[in-house]
Amino acid sequence: MTSPWTNWAGTHTATPARVAHPASASELGECVRAAAAEGLSVKAVGSGHSFTPTAVTEGVRVELDRMASLVRVDGNLVTVQAGMKLSALNAVLAANGLAMPNLGDIDAQTISGALSTGTHGTGAAYGCLSTFIEALTVVVADGTELTCSAGENPELFAAARVNIGALGVLSSVTLRCVPAFTLRADERPAALADVWSGLDEHIGTNDHFEFYWFPYTDRVQMKRNTVVPTADQPLPGWRRWLDDDFLSNTVFGAACRLGRAIPSSVPAVSRISARALSARTYTAASHEVFCTPRRVRFVEMEYGLPRENVREAFDGLRRIVDGLPYKIQFPVEVRFTAADDIWLSHGYGRANAYIAIHQYVGARYEEYFRQFEAITTPLGGRPHWGKMNFRTAESLAAAYPRFTDFTAMRDKLDPNRVFANVYTERVLGA
Repeated sequence: MTSPWTNWAGTHTATPARVAHPASASELGECVRAAAAEGLSVKAVGSGHSFTPTAVTEGVRVELDRMASLVRVDGNLVTVQAGMKLSALNAVLAANGLAMPNLGDIDAQTISGALSTGTHGTGAAYGCLSTFIEALTVVVADGTELTCSAGENPELFAAARVNIGALGVLSSVTLRCVPAFTLRADERPAALADVWSGLDEHIGTNDHFEFYWFPYTDRVQMKRNTVVPTADQPLPGWRRWLDDDFLSNTVFGAACRLGRAIPSSVPAVSRISARALSARTYTAASHEVFCTPRRVRFVEMEYGLPRENVREAFDGLRRIVDGLPYKIQFPVEVRFTAADDIWLSHGYGRANAYIAIHQYVGARYEEYFRQFEAITTPLGGRPHWGKMNFRTAESLAAAYPRFTDFTAMRDKLDPNRVFANVYTERVLGA
């Protein structure tokens, strides 16, 4: 009997008929063909950082741990196998004097999982990570490997860069990277009103801007990252440990456990947290600034919205938090990205603002998430594909202009739904 699989947040578990560990695209193709012949579904799993059941299968679970190597470096184009983790990619790029133009704040995901769900960072000039793809190869339902780029199979390229695992299994990706660069990170507490009044300036004058709002307060933590020529202000090791390990993980984890046990303590803890944070400014390699350790487990929902609607959505969120019958222990994250042309990208055709809401694992969350989704949907909200949502194909078709083009591509490449599961059936249709 195969071992069960559970995602990072512990929200989804599945026991497949068997587990495959292909070491090449040809082995992956054989695996897919064999599964299809037996009428079994196929799902690739990465590090399990999706909060949705996107990797759940009772058929064949494909683990890409043996397909996680560097293929080649050609100038600023870097080709890697799709099972490589972002943390390993960052190390490979740094060793070659390169970097990703932008990153999210977690680097534990595999490249295939991060790209397929539309993972993004923040920065008005940058789309999601999939916009950095120069070319990719995907193994489809008949076991063949297809290559696509802007010049080769361009419609497949527009669909496959964010594909929710519904078109096949990514086998390799060529990324358009940039020379390694240094970021100056400026992180400091601020009043929420000041952030809103200066939002356009914050977004426009910083390469990467985001903020975290502490529920039950009028306080935020701003993060402003700007490219600089030299790393002349490194963060002392003790300060990095204190902030990123001890306070953000050990102490915060203890506060979450306290809040789960004694809910009435949550507003006071949030107010103390908002006031206790101190400012810090430092310089470091880009990936060291973008990515931070996250050991406190949580569940998450994130919605991308037209940037002009972010304030209305945020104000609605505050009213939801105040009216819930339970308390919210995690800060709310707000980020900003550029428009892109990827069919299922949350940023297709528009500059986005993202609002991400979280709750400590094991605490109540569903009413919070459902109410937030209800106010963001009519504002043009598009759910992050790797984070919790309750949407169906009917409502999502209205949110994505190229939705039917994507489902038509799916019909073409996987007519027998080898790569389907409960999640794809809900969000894409049967």
